[in-house]
Amino acid sequence: MLKRLFSYFLQGLLYIAPIGLTAYIIYWGFTVVDGFIQKMLQAMVHFSIPGLGIVVVFFFLALLGFLGQSLIASPIKKLFSRIMERTPIIKVIYSALRDLFSAFTGKEKKFNKPVLVKVNKTSELEKIGFVTETDLSRLQLTDKVAVYFPHAYAFSGELFMVPVANISPIDIPAAEVMKFIVSGGVAGWDNKEVTD
Repeated sequence: MLKRLFSYFLQGLLYIAPIGLTAYIIYWGFTVVDGFIQKMLQAMVHFSIPGLGIVVVFFFLALLGFLGQSLIASPIKKLFSRIMERTPIIKVIYSALRDLFSAFTGKEKKFNKPVLVKVNKTSELEKIGFVTETDLSRLQLTDKVAVYFPHAYAFSGELFMVPVANISPIDIPAAEVMKFIVSGGVAGWDNKEVTD
């Protein structure tokens, strides 16, 4: 019983330690920097600006993050990407997954045009999807667009080439539509977000 309790204590310590250490370092940095700046201002212009240390620490941490991202993280990502691109079988899987994730989170998001697609004119059957490509000239399909249909409760979907006449834009935020589809319609609609 005591052994298990001590194990839980260590586990809790592991969870809280990074947060506690980060908070302590920021507090210590603020105290030291603010104290130094206040003394310097007092000596030079004979007045102090309370809280100036917070601004200095904030910009210092932002600069540190920028330098870490551009000088450390970016080269490592490029090296990893280069290795993956040269490995025969992994190259296909990696590039497909990279493109899929960048479609969700990258600068050129692809899942931002939700549409309602009439898939069967006889039964009036319709599906919700996302237009991912409007130029299909390489496939000699000038009157069609590519529409991706995510599956419910799965990290998968299907891509259809759909006649432009069969799609209707949906005026609802794309994230809300994706949540609705992936949940199989169970998530429902958040009326506040739909009307915004």
